[in-house]
Amino acid sequence: MSNADIFVGEVIGTAILILFGAGVCAAVTLRHSKARASGWIVIAFGWGFGVLAGAYTAAPLSGGHLNPAVTLGIAVDTGEWGKVWVYLLGQMAGAMLGALLAYLVYLAQFQANVRSEGASEGPHEGAAEEPTPTLGIFSTIPEIRNPVANLITEIIATIALVLPVLAFGLTEGLGESGITVLIVSLLVVGIGLSLGGPTGYAINPARDLGPRIAHTFLPIPNKGTSDWGYAWIPVVGPLVGGALAGLLYNAAF
Repeated sequence: MSNADIFVGEVIGTAILILFGAGVCAAVTLRHSKARASGWIVIAFGWGFGVLAGAYTAAPLSGGHLNPAVTLGIAVDTGEWGKVWVYLLGQMAGAMLGALLAYLVYLAQFQANVRSEGASEGPHEGAAEEPTPTLGIFSTIPEIRNPVANLITEIIATIALVLPVLAFGLTEGLGESGITVLIVSLLVVGIGLSLGGPTGYAINPARDLGPRIAHTFLPIPNKGTSDWGYAWIPVVGPLVGGALAGLLYNAAF
């Protein structure tokens, strides 16, 4: 694979991943969305389908990593570092692009995310509505802010992603069957359902950092803080987890 193919593949694939992922979070979070308040299971499956669509699209060009933690785990295992920087650049560019696309899809809902000054129907007639927080649409926010606990969660959850991804390569016939990406997508759904409660399961530095940058600069009404004080955890945790998964895989398999 050429550097150009890798870059283009990772940009496109990661953009699709974030479009689906940030899109489902917007669908569940924003007022005036038909999926409003449909819950965590919907979010977990939305992200899983994002992996499915993005990785299958990128696979012919780049192998469909879409995640610096996966790229790092593979490099630690194989010792091949020459193209890591290309993957990382593509993933970050794609993540910011995907966040922008999700914003455009829900542009009317974001623009309506303002304090209502008019009367509303029901028991709260005439009351003002608080703007819906928007950072959680783009990036992760811990339920309990404890840097040590949050970092441990992200490390363990990322190992639970990257180690099986590496091991799937040893499963005879799996790659030839073409269902590896489908299985990885279901793995991401499982991680979201089982391990996503404490931090929102970034498990992917580009998935969190790229949309957080987009959130900082997009003209979203009442968007609030981008929470840069927390931003290092969903970057460092997955990178540590990816490296540990690569070391463990190399030692055990």
